[in-house]
Amino acid sequence: MKRSVHKVVLGALSIVALATAVSCSGGQKKSKDITLNMFQLKVEIKDALDGYAAKYSESHPGVTVKVETLGGGGDYGGSLKAKAQADQMPDIFVIEGRGGYNIWKDYAADLSDQPWVKDTDLAFKSDGKVYGFPVSIEGYGLAYNAEILKKAGIDPATLTTRAAYEKAFKTLESKKAELGIDAPVAMAASVAGGMWWVAAQHNLACYWGGGLAFEDTSVIDKALSGQLDDARFMQYAKYLQLLYKYADKKILLNGSYDDQVGSFAQGKTAFLHQGNWVDPNLKQLGVTFEMGYAPHAFLDTEETGLYLFAPSWYCVNAKSPNAEAAKEFLNSIASSPEGQDYMVNQAGMIPAFKSVTLKPAGQLSRALMAANAKGGNYGVFFGMLPDGAGQNVFGPIFDLFAQNPDNIDQFISDMKKAVASLPSM
Repeated sequence: MKRSVHKVVLGALSIVALATAVSCSGGQKKSKDITLNMFQLKVEIKDALDGYAAKYSESHPGVTVKVETLGGGGDYGGSLKAKAQADQMPDIFVIEGRGGYNIWKDYAADLSDQPWVKDTDLAFKSDGKVYGFPVSIEGYGLAYNAEILKKAGIDPATLTTRAAYEKAFKTLESKKAELGIDAPVAMAASVAGGMWWVAAQHNLACYWGGGLAFEDTSVIDKALSGQLDDARFMQYAKYLQLLYKYADKKILLNGSYDDQVGSFAQGKTAFLHQGNWVDPNLKQLGVTFEMGYAPHAFLDTEETGLYLFAPSWYCVNAKSPNAEAAKEFLNSIASSPEGQDYMVNQAGMIPAFKSVTLKPAGQLSRALMAANAKGGNYGVFFGMLPDGAGQNVFGPIFDLFAQNPDNIDQFISDMKKAVASLPSM
């Protein structure tokens, strides 16, 4: 009897030991703390995203989300490559379109089965599968200070052709002292200052898609084969020349993002060449004046639409052991009340998800929502370009033209050569 009891005790102890071993090995995955590393490039949402990551970490014991932000003209792509080479690839990273996806597709997890996919039309897809979570809907026209335009006798509803803009800019220029402005336009183009993307990415997008049907990529398709549409590009170049000539020269040639936005916020310029992502910045700067968007109307014929797009997508690192936790974090942004509050109220973004009913407070974001509801807007296709084309190929050309806006022939010649090089990139 004693022997049998001894065997039973030994057997029980063995089971306990086995259970303990399991909990210390395979079971450890459930109890082990996880750190999700997110690397993103939208500086304007940094504080809001950091705040949401902190709250998510508090409400999900064992999961800590750390966000690293590099943007505002910084070399995000180069930094991500450096992380990959150092075996420090983040769990969540960003692509801005086809060019980025082609570089990172081996790291991009298939997200087709995620709950948020059926709630958006703007997921990044390749070969029928979903690989990117749309960060937001963004967009732009030429933002205007309604109070300044009213004082100058300019109706923003009339700004639908290049000729109308030329007349408006001349009026503003002639009334600078009376209006208390330094220049009609706040625009930046400096490569050295990290502002190449304003001109060589967002403004150039007007040439790619302006005046066309929303999904018409014929112009950029032609460019990807190495050709410019001469007549169309001439009209575009004349519009860019106007913006450059009537821009605050200090900001145009040397200004930072803060300089550009600050000038508009202080009422020192009537127009701002930025998208709705500046809404949080304008709020921080205490802006109360009425504002809206006019079209980037570069054609001789009328253009009334704005530019709408998903500017970037979050991808989950398929090679990360934390991939499933990363997917859960992204799903929380799209579907939870806290995530939706973060997108709309904290970050001031327009969510790409249909079920979100919250509306952003920012005037420019509301203008985009109204334009989206109205229709007749234009697509933004710079994400179709080869990786680095905007910064390294077009950026210096736009910068050079900003330094001498009278030399439009040189600008056109430089752009023809640059576009001809695209097929070999």
